Amino acid sequence: MTTNEVVSKSAWVEARRRLLAKEKEFTRLRDELSAERRALPWVRIHKEYTFDGPSGKETLAQLFGDRTQLVVYHFMFAPEWEVGCKSCSFWADNFNGITAHLRQRDVAFAAISRAPLAKLQDFAKRLGWTFKWVSSNDNDFNYDFEVSFRREALARGDATYNFAKFQRASSDMPGISVFAKDESGAVFRTYSTFGRGLDMMNTAYQYLDLVPKGRDEAGLPYTMAWVKLRDLYDR
Repeated sequence: MTTNEVVSKSAWVEARRRLLAKEKEFTRLRDELSAERRALPWVRIHKEYTFDGPSGKETLAQLFGDRTQLVVYHFMFAPEWEVGCKSCSFWADNFNGITAHLRQRDVAFAAISRAPLAKLQDFAKRLGWTFKWVSSNDNDFNYDFEVSFRREALARGDATYNFAKFQRASSDMPGISVFAKDESGAVFRTYSTFGRGLDMMNTAYQYLDLVPKGRDEAGLPYTMAWVKLRDLYDR
């Protein structure tokens, strides 16, 4: 751990006040960015996507339930995998407790993966997850929303992720997409984010950013090399 300067309480308070001014400016800018995000134009979804869920077949429109807004987490879980992505699982550990709160603000939530429903349900049971999780194994949803990539697209080098050419060989990547539904039942895509755009949705990372060591990921083979499925940590 880096040894920081040790000062008197009054000096610490003064330093903290200087940082607080920057934090307040960051909060103001974040509010402005959020307003710009909400003001983005929408695109109507014309394709009929049908998913396998715990209640049977459900369309994208039906995932809203009686809400007019829907948040989808694109969870990396390819059909041939036996378990879901450990990094997506790190994010998913935050989902159970928020869905009731989202519903109170007219927002439905669902995770969507390509793996068959039975695999999703077994994995959710193992980790104690109760949030809605459906399978897109029989449709093009993941490919159309550029979080899954066919081999031929990867081979040609024309796969797209995070609105740019995709340089990796992974068949699946994470993301979040937001949808709205109007009174006629029409569904619109309002926002999507990928990569580091998911950062702020991980509660554990936000707490780690507060502590002296931070995320403590420098020197690792890759930033999330330390992450395991929650039930595999030895302490």
